[in-house]
Amino acid sequence: MKPAQPGDRRPGGYVVTTATFIADWPALLLLLLSLAAGLFLYPRLPARVPSHWNLAGQIDGYASRAWGAAGMPLLAAGIYLMMLLLPLIDPRRENYRRFMGAYRVLRLLLVVFLVALHAVVLAAALGSPVRTDLLVPAGVSLLFIVLGNLLGQVRHNYFVGIRTPWTLASETVWQQTHRVAAYAFVLAGLTGLAGLFFPAALRAVFLFGGVAGAVGYSVIYSYLAFAREAAGRR
Repeated sequence: MKPAQPGDRRPGGYVVTTATFIADWPALLLLLLSLAAGLFLYPRLPARVPSHWNLAGQIDGYASRAWGAAGMPLLAAGIYLMMLLLPLIDPRRENYRRFMGAYRVLRLLLVVFLVALHAVVLAAALGSPVRTDLLVPAGVSLLFIVLGNLLGQVRHNYFVGIRTPWTLASETVWQQTHRVAAYAFVLAGLTGLAGLFFPAALRAVFLFGGVAGAVGYSVIYSYLAFAREAAGRR
């Protein structure tokens, strides 16, 4: 019998097999490298490792040496496994095969983001000058741009995407909302990048304003689309 592949179109659709992990090798490699780097540098890390920065890029929170070395890679691994396994119990499990490629990119994207944050923590702990006031907004902005490019491919499910009562109630509303949200998320990311050219306080306004606007617009649009569909059925 031919082994199951990621995105298998047999009943059930979504499966996790050896082939799934082989296809996810970039994410797995990044997780291993991040953890290995943390463990290798552990003896050189201070007792208190920077874990949080304010909007001006000043350190205002610390974590233990153990967390600084391995906390972020383990968190990233946990999120990766959760994303890998939760679709197995999704009532819309069969729909994942329709956006399997996009879902694999999404898993990789979140791993890349968290591994990059881990690199920032390690660099700061070792005394390297790190412009978190620029790097973090830039990273979040790029994250939203890529998310926007993926949203339009996400199909009706209970774990990934814009999940409001109205998108979950109607597959048509789901598709309409995600097409619109895709543009809103990209715009939010571009707004965040534009904010990098302004002082720190304004960067936060650009970034959080863009993100809040994209999310809020997507939620409101889903309600209006559902109301429009309901009115058409009367």
